[in-house]
Amino acid sequence: MTRMFETAEACADFAIASLGKQIRLGAPLGLGKPVQLINAFFRRAVEDPEIDLHIYTALSLEVPKPSSHIEAELAGPIVERLFGDYEPLAYMEALRAGTLPANIQVSELYFKAGSMKGLPSAQQNYISSNYTHIARDMAAAGVNVLVQLVAARDTEAGLSLSLSCNPDVALDVIRRRRGNDEEGFLCFAQVHSDLPFMRHDAEVPAALFDGVVQNPAYNRTLFAVPNAAIPATDYATALHVSSLVVDGGTLQIGIGALGDAVAHACILRHRHNAAWRELLDNLTRVDSDCTAEPSVFNEGLYVSTEMFVNGMMQLIEAGVVKRRVFDQLALQQGLNDGTITPAIDAAMLDYARNCGLMPRVLEESALLELRHWGLLPATLVLVDEDLELDGKRLRNNMDDADTRAVLLRAMQGTELRHGRVLHGGFFLGPRDFYQKLRDLDETGQDRICMTSVQRTNQLLLNYPLYSAQRRNARFINTGMMVSLSGAVTSDALEDGTVISGVGGQYNFVAMAHDLPGARSVLCIRATRGKGKQLQSNIVTHYGHTTIPRHLRDIIVTEYGIADLRGQSDAEVIRRLIAIADSRFQQELADWAIDKGKLPEDYEIPAAARDNTPYRIASALSSHIADGLLPAYPFGTQLTPEELTLSASLRRIKALSEDPAQFLKEVARALLHRGDKEAARPWLERIHLMHPDSSKEFIVQQLLMLELEEHGLLKVR
Repeated sequence: MTRMFETAEACADFAIASLGKQIRLGAPLGLGKPVQLINAFFRRAVEDPEIDLHIYTALSLEVPKPSSHIEAELAGPIVERLFGDYEPLAYMEALRAGTLPANIQVSELYFKAGSMKGLPSAQQNYISSNYTHIARDMAAAGVNVLVQLVAARDTEAGLSLSLSCNPDVALDVIRRRRGNDEEGFLCFAQVHSDLPFMRHDAEVPAALFDGVVQNPAYNRTLFAVPNAAIPATDYATALHVSSLVVDGGTLQIGIGALGDAVAHACILRHRHNAAWRELLDNLTRVDSDCTAEPSVFNEGLYVSTEMFVNGMMQLIEAGVVKRRVFDQLALQQGLNDGTITPAIDAAMLDYARNCGLMPRVLEESALLELRHWGLLPATLVLVDEDLELDGKRLRNNMDDADTRAVLLRAMQGTELRHGRVLHGGFFLGPRDFYQKLRDLDETGQDRICMTSVQRTNQLLLNYPLYSAQRRNARFINTGMMVSLSGAVTSDALEDGTVISGVGGQYNFVAMAHDLPGARSVLCIRATRGKGKQLQSNIVTHYGHTTIPRHLRDIIVTEYGIADLRGQSDAEVIRRLIAIADSRFQQELADWAIDKGKLPEDYEIPAAARDNTPYRIASALSSHIADGLLPAYPFGTQLTPEELTLSASLRRIKALSEDPAQFLKEVARALLHRGDKEAARPWLERIHLMHPDSSKEFIVQQLLMLELEEHGLLKVR
């Protein structure tokens, strides 16, 4: 029996009273965390040291905090506008403050990139696990309480809940624990009225949970991730990547600037194909054999992804993601080979009869399935041994010419039903993305299925069906570094510091090697750092690996595409050097020659010797200027003044990484005379019109110089 709770505290008290004081609490990653419920468990453990609380989760979301007074002046109003009254996770505040009690432990399986560097507790308790193994590992860890944020609606059958943003692991944990008839396990849902109600696999009866917390006071602002600005280098990488995507194929992309850039590049290819080709021609120096026919997306793409991001919604709206797949193998195979189209016509009925999907004589089960897929009218019923359609009796014989003619007339102009354009494991994104999900009509809801990562991230549950659906798949992810062997580092440093986590990356790379026609595409920024701190992300070797060399496939940087699959070590090295930054190419080549991995007479190809940021900027500058490659292709909630200030302050902050350059710019800023009145809108926005310290005065002068050099102020 499902209990209803008005408060999170009452729910936590019930769990502790039922299970005892050893609580192993599992919570979803990202948006699906019921913050008030988790905080209630945390507070109880703080109050009672006898409670042994271990929290297992991933991607604990935090409202960003400025690192300086000036940043706070800029960011304060932005944070308030974007995050509203979002309630922070109490365990994260204690973790960062170093005040986590000895009886409380937090283990995460995935960090926001770079957020836990220098935090020993987080580093020590991190658990490395493939996304598809998390349910197994949580069960093995003895998770005895599962909590989940849900959406709710009333139905004739009673209260119905939606796992909404996070069916990724929750269903698998519940089924694993209850499937083994294990006692001492409870799961609780907390309802949020603003969470989009997603149907299909994500919709579950309230009876699945032992308790439901429903309190309007808990409907605080949902955590929304604002769109990130896309730099020119990411656009260059994305344009290369978009040339690899096959019309009629399958797509997976991740969150962040690069994911948005790939989505926008695919939209450009579809809507502005000539301009897209021109951009690609301007960028490409070394041709690759793995690029697709650079056509528009006539058939469209299907998405199978662990993370449903805003860019994918933009692709749906742009008509790029529109290929529907069906959870019926015979239908999917017929669509793939062109024997049928989605139209319900004579060819469809012939195919259904020939493949055995439609028996000659219908029984109730066959009739229900055929009606479900739209092959037969929804009003067709069995009456005694006959069929009846809207009061007219028909012979129950699918080979009968009269029965067939009546059915074809009734189905004229209709198509197959319940096709999906997207299967996703979880979603996270900006506020307007959530609103679009809330506003989905029946057709939109029918096309999107939030489901388990056991489905999206692997093939084991139904290899024949998923292989048929995921034809020509392109699984696009990001890495930090790639070694000359083709091994990729994406989640941690060689000293053991965890940056993020493996998540589903290994799953998708392995799946790309198992699926016919599929490719794994890992995007690597060619360099990191600036000035004297500049380093190549294509390295000779590295002491940590996320994707091993034997699973090497396609690597893309802003300078081009390196197809590594099935290549010799020497050829892998040649191709990686060809897409490395030219400032590091020779030392990479020298190392490989010294180690005997390249012949002594190897020379860097002439076509690859101009891999410089200047070339990228030149290739894209005109289309950045004309708005074809905007900094925020999917919009931003920042005002024009805030956009200018954030970009300028980022550049000023970057100067501090190179002291000599910083001093030079400070001297230049102090010698010129900026117009404070002209700069007033920007200076007042961050309270720098009248600086309170010498540091603020220097920032003021640097900022005015920045504004002048970007054409926003006039020089006296």
